[in-house]
Amino acid sequence: MITLAALEGVIDASGTAARIEAMLPIGVRCRQLSVRTLLAGMCLTQADGRPAHLTRVRQALTSLPEDDQRRLGVIMDWKNGPHRLTYRQAEYTAGLVADALAGDEPSGQPSPALQTVCGSLLEASIPDELKDASRSLAADWTDMESFSRPPPGKGGPCADPEASWGHRKNNLLRSEDELFFGYYLSACVMMPDENGPAIPELARRMTLSSCRHDPVRALVPVLTAMPEDGIPLGDILADSGYAHRDPGAWAIPLRQAGAALVQDLHPHDRGPKGTHDGAIISNGNLYCPKTPRALLELGPLARSATREDAAAHDARTAELARYKLSRLTRDDADGYHRVACPAAAGKIRCPLRPASMTLDRDRPEILQPPQHPQACCTQQTITVPPEINAKTAQKHDYPSAAHRRSYARRTGAERGFATTKDPATNDISRGWCRLMGLTPLMLAITCLLVVRNQRILAAWDARQEENQRRAAKGLPPKTRRRRRSTLASLATGPP
Repeated sequence: MITLAALEGVIDASGTAARIEAMLPIGVRCRQLSVRTLLAGMCLTQADGRPAHLTRVRQALTSLPEDDQRRLGVIMDWKNGPHRLTYRQAEYTAGLVADALAGDEPSGQPSPALQTVCGSLLEASIPDELKDASRSLAADWTDMESFSRPPPGKGGPCADPEASWGHRKNNLLRSEDELFFGYYLSACVMMPDENGPAIPELARRMTLSSCRHDPVRALVPVLTAMPEDGIPLGDILADSGYAHRDPGAWAIPLRQAGAALVQDLHPHDRGPKGTHDGAIISNGNLYCPKTPRALLELGPLARSATREDAAAHDARTAELARYKLSRLTRDDADGYHRVACPAAAGKIRCPLRPASMTLDRDRPEILQPPQHPQACCTQQTITVPPEINAKTAQKHDYPSAAHRRSYARRTGAERGFATTKDPATNDISRGWCRLMGLTPLMLAITCLLVVRNQRILAAWDARQEENQRRAAKGLPPKTRRRRRSTLASLATGPP
């Protein structure tokens, strides 16, 4: 059960209520419903699993104990006696907040003020002891349907001018995407660092954009602004939908902000893609010109692969790593770095590098060196400009075992969206929020993610207490056991 005190603590720690109040116009008489109380009511509504309707917000506030109602201003003493908050007052304050946080023109993207408010609320929902527990973030986007009907086919206005037509995956047998009218919701969920301790998967940043805008380009400014707020970036886990964008839209801005990319490559970006000074460009790295073609065309491990298949795949990727040009320096201020021939680094044997022929024969050997060797074979090192592998370079070699283990953390973003689309709690399908426009919808989703973080923290604390209790008794931590009956077990079992 999420308490009112916990939600008020998040709102006060974020400082958003006072920031928004300073943006609102000063009326002739004092408003009964303050911004702080409105945000508390929106969070209480999500905590109870109610839709994000203003009538539900008023019901959540008026159902509080009388002492809390008077403290929050839900009940105030007027000259004719006590007065309880009305729906028109809730609608009035919500409209003022939406107008203050909206941009000058409906552009389909959040204004800087709205993005700052939503980021502050999410950051305040993360306890101080967990803010520096991990720097890894899993990014993904999903559909957010508007309550408005689409514009007429012959043209004309609709109730939500910022919404637009978009594509989403469906659960049907056919493979084509499904059209919907609304927005793209992007979110970044905290994930454990590599070889780091387990942490609760808390939503740390989010943004909402119209479907006529690229969700990848809409999320990049949100991530690159985090170091300016004192939150350094670590691993950014993303699927091929992010990696397939042009380098200036995703990879380059995040690298400049200090992030390390761990992403899946689109099939169009895999395999050999040209040369640089004779070295083969493939999967974000430079390889020896005599690298076997079969190794360069290795793809990711199939989901249905067995342990034997995984072991064989890992052996081939380890062999491919021997042909990779070894990096010697970090990127300088202009993005240049230097690499060395794998034979000069002692990873393979090559007649063009006589010193490498004295190495053990367990290393791969180049039997037929190039007849006209280029710079990668004749020089000790070569310089790699920033435009080489600008799109596909990442933290681990693709598709190695280290990359597979690190990339497996990305599913945390999908679990984050699953908790926000759970019909048992808060189902953000069409009709969940009936307010039109990006600003009120984004503010409602932020309150939902704040409540979701509180649920995740409560479950995490309960699990830690259970593990401590079991450790005091000398028992191992409780793990999940999936008991599944198979056809084979039913066939061999007793009748």
